[in-house]
Amino acid sequence: MKTIKTIALSAIAVLVISACSDSSSPTTALETPTPTKESSNHHLLVDQSRLDIYFPVELSADLSTYSPQQKEMLSLLIDASKIMDDLFWKQAYGQDKSDFLATIKDAKVQTFADINYGPWDRLNGDKPFLSGVKEKALGAQFYPADMSKDEFEAASFSDKDGLYSIVSRDENGKLIATPYSEVYAEELSEAADLLLQAAELAENKEFANYLKMRAAAFTSDQYQASDFAWIDMKTNPIDVVIGPIEVYEDQLFGYRAAFESYVLLKDLSWSEKLAKYAAYLPELQKGLPVDAIYKAQMPGTDADLNAYDVIYYAGHSNAGSKTIAINLPNDEEVQLQKGTRRLQLKNAMRAKFDHIMLPIAEELIVPEQRKHITFDAFFGNTMFHEVAHGLGIKNLVNGDGTVRAALKEHGSALEEGKADILGLYMVRQLLEKGVISEGVLEDYYVTFMAGIFRSIRFGASSAHGKANMVRFNFFKQEGAFNRNEAGQYLVDIEKMGQAIDALSNKILVLQGDGDYPGVDKLVNEMGLIKPDLAADLQKLSDAEIPVDITFKQGKKVLGL
Repeated sequence: MKTIKTIALSAIAVLVISACSDSSSPTTALETPTPTKESSNHHLLVDQSRLDIYFPVELSADLSTYSPQQKEMLSLLIDASKIMDDLFWKQAYGQDKSDFLATIKDAKVQTFADINYGPWDRLNGDKPFLSGVKEKALGAQFYPADMSKDEFEAASFSDKDGLYSIVSRDENGKLIATPYSEVYAEELSEAADLLLQAAELAENKEFANYLKMRAAAFTSDQYQASDFAWIDMKTNPIDVVIGPIEVYEDQLFGYRAAFESYVLLKDLSWSEKLAKYAAYLPELQKGLPVDAIYKAQMPGTDADLNAYDVIYYAGHSNAGSKTIAINLPNDEEVQLQKGTRRLQLKNAMRAKFDHIMLPIAEELIVPEQRKHITFDAFFGNTMFHEVAHGLGIKNLVNGDGTVRAALKEHGSALEEGKADILGLYMVRQLLEKGVISEGVLEDYYVTFMAGIFRSIRFGASSAHGKANMVRFNFFKQEGAFNRNEAGQYLVDIEKMGQAIDALSNKILVLQGDGDYPGVDKLVNEMGLIKPDLAADLQKLSDAEIPVDITFKQGKKVLGL
């Protein structure tokens, strides 16, 4: 997942706990929104300095050791990724990207709109930053703009909570779901053809098979078989994560998946360091600080940890804050049978550490603990966050469906919170066992604390941001840190460990019970930015510390 020079913190706090607001627009999800009359005369609604919150990073790579066939394949994968980018624009905003950007005359504002995939600031609670723009619909373009949550809940239609369909209205005004393969037939057919061409060039048979299966999924909406094929790949030096994957863009229900892509180069030396950790998952699952019923679902062990340099981001993964690690597939059945693959995006991670984490620590961590802010700990915390997605529980303890479906729009935020907190639990356990040899516990806890400040700045519209606000307030309640008069934080190592266990238990029980009211209450009570924290975050803005990174990327940058 990521995230100010000037941030409307009070607005973020309100948005975290606000209910869904209906739009009065008659536009349906399958129609393209008509630009407002003011669209050609937009003016900026935020301070000009807001446009500088992203630090530009070039996604270059040394491709000298790659064969001509591999380079041609990379070019094809980037072309397919560009289609995912266009599809996400349609899902997130609706209007054609080039038409929308053409309405903005100022180049800097245009770039900011491009980064945000529309006129809403993703790192400031999705607030409009241009005049003449309505509030962003919580359901993006996945649902009719005039549909209420109550109407959806009361309706009965095929594929109601499907991952790969758009909800619209039929000629009688009733809700229906139309598969992505029909709504985006032309684009997905072109993307499938590009993947098939890439498969012909692939020197790794497993990777070629995955590309073919993913191409078939684009035109059938049946993605599980290609997920199984992707998780079985172990030796391919080039990888691509592509398709409709994460549900974060659907803030109304958390049902619909958004299109995205990453084109990746495997870092063999770093990957070798990580291979040993997946084997400990069953043992760590058994030791979770929760009753047995909430840890009875054993994670698959046929999973791997690897490090990559990413050379192209597209769609959801490139919108606003940038992902630095991947844990997939999301399919609960695949996870329980096979586990997951955890991909650490090392070059993007290093850019965030150097340009964001270290400056944050200089401002908000007490001097005597700054030595514990290390890249190894940042890398480790991020990695074990992804590993921890495989721990805990995927299906309700009463057998009545999945956690994701039961917790609806809160599901993503709670899952991110679980992964963060169980990642810290894993670090402590593996340090005690001597499995982790890099650094000491203080490194991981203090670096994690600095990471909370980094992620809170993503804003309320991010699942990661919400999870961090809840965790910060829980840690404060449990005395896991102290704040001095200068607004600097000192981590209490012993109390931090106790708070980690307490929050782990709370989250796992909420998930296992599918307790939607309980999660809603947790977000309402703990998902707030209070005055002291608001003042501290403002210090980061005043110091002009970037909130996140943006990329200079593509074939020209790579010399393809």
